[in-house]
Amino acid sequence: MTGRTPLFSILTPVYNPSPDVLRETLDSVIRQTHSDWELILVDDCSSRSGVEDVLADASAADPRIRVLRRESNGGISASSQDALDAARGEFVALLDHDDQLAPQALQRMAQAIVEHPEADYLYSDEDKLSEAGEFVDPFRKPAWSPERLRGQMYTAHLSVLRTDLVREVGGFRPGFDGSQDHDLVLRVTEQARQIVHVPEILYHWRVVPGSTAGETTAKDYAWDAGRRAVDDHLRRLGLDAEAHFGPLPGTYRVDRRLPAERMVSIVIPSRGSAGLVWGQTRCFIVEAVRTAIANTEHPNFEIVAVLDTSTPDRVRRDLREVAGDRLVVVDFDEKFNFSRKCNTGFLAARGDVVVMLNDDIEITSPRWLETLVAPLEDPTVGLTGAKLFYQDSTVQHGGHLYDRNEFSHAFLGVQPDSTAAFSALHINRECSGVTAACSAIRRETFEEVGGFCEALPGNFNDVDFSMKVRHAGYRIVWMAHVEAFHFESRTRDPHVNTWEVEAVTRRWGTYGVDPYLPLTYPPVRRSLVRAVGRRVKRRLAAR
Repeated sequence: MTGRTPLFSILTPVYNPSPDVLRETLDSVIRQTHSDWELILVDDCSSRSGVEDVLADASAADPRIRVLRRESNGGISASSQDALDAARGEFVALLDHDDQLAPQALQRMAQAIVEHPEADYLYSDEDKLSEAGEFVDPFRKPAWSPERLRGQMYTAHLSVLRTDLVREVGGFRPGFDGSQDHDLVLRVTEQARQIVHVPEILYHWRVVPGSTAGETTAKDYAWDAGRRAVDDHLRRLGLDAEAHFGPLPGTYRVDRRLPAERMVSIVIPSRGSAGLVWGQTRCFIVEAVRTAIANTEHPNFEIVAVLDTSTPDRVRRDLREVAGDRLVVVDFDEKFNFSRKCNTGFLAARGDVVVMLNDDIEITSPRWLETLVAPLEDPTVGLTGAKLFYQDSTVQHGGHLYDRNEFSHAFLGVQPDSTAAFSALHINRECSGVTAACSAIRRETFEEVGGFCEALPGNFNDVDFSMKVRHAGYRIVWMAHVEAFHFESRTRDPHVNTWEVEAVTRRWGTYGVDPYLPLTYPPVRRSLVRAVGRRVKRRLAAR
């Protein structure tokens, strides 16, 4: 298709909605500014008074509206498949019987298809339509994020799919009612040539009693269907992984298995510092190593401690006692340079995978090493990172956020149970970058991107590193289920210099909205570099 706009077949299964609500749904289609559509309504033996009349009136008033009636109640998957079988459009759009399309929804999708002629799947942002008739809870969605789609059906509304591909992958499968769209989109995106996010609210998801828009626990059968859909998806891709229920209804946790033979090197730069944590004095690196070892079952790893030559002998002895023969000590006798210490540790490491770990970390997640490293078995994943907390248990790191010319940590300072940004804090997902305080990368990827930039000795070396990994074409995945405390800035000066921000900005340019986590969630605590970033922006603009 070149230059012309497509015909959309809107698929809407119908079962016992409020007649008034159904009428509003139909009106939202009739009001579309794009006129090339057909609406296929499949009545799944509705028994509610008035539904049949609304359907009959609509089909009589507009020839683009077709009504099919099932002879027996088959559920939403069967009704959706009936609608798909009758579709004549080049693309199908999915619309529930009680929701509404924004007036420009199909027009925006048509424009996106013209701009991206190989698009096989498109999705938009959405919000909710309250019982009071107000549009609330906008969900500004990330760019295409396959890891997040395994963790939740984030693309949901509005979904537009190429009809031929939908039929090719088998359409709506029986046995997945409640998550039939998730199952379908997983199968379509496995084969799609191009996936397009249209960053505009084009769908209004109505909050009604018993709906998943209003109550996340309303449809437990849908949660189970979604878990099975993700599990099937993992098998189709040949991933050695299994899907489980996530921490919140409608979310899923993908547990990958790390081959026992995979050698992992945990590189920890340190100078053997001690400090007060929760009322007790500790040597940071000793406790980091102790908790790292205690919380993994993986048999094949080493600890590479890059120690300043001034590190006390007592610390070295304690490290040897904790790590035993796994410990490799690398002496560092130069001026502080975090990037150089990381690179030095890498050169001494023997692992297939290298984990960068700050010394002021306390690991709390069982099997943290396996969970952090296993996604790197997928060659499209280049870097993984962890969920980190401050001493007071608020979030310190939920992935990097590169937004509006600022570098910061996502969800900085929020409570760990926050469900902001459509529960993004509880789901493995792609992100713009991750902190080097706890991250994992394959040896060959580290070498490909050239390691850490030693011209950035203190700050933003992990921003630059993440940028290089993404620039090389890899996905960066933040792992919601790898958790640790990070006693940040207890071992060094946290001061940010203007030249550091300027160096990264000059190298990688300025940024608009973060593609993976648009800033729509409260509260937002800005990073240390806010004022510095503004000065840099003005300085660069004046050149």
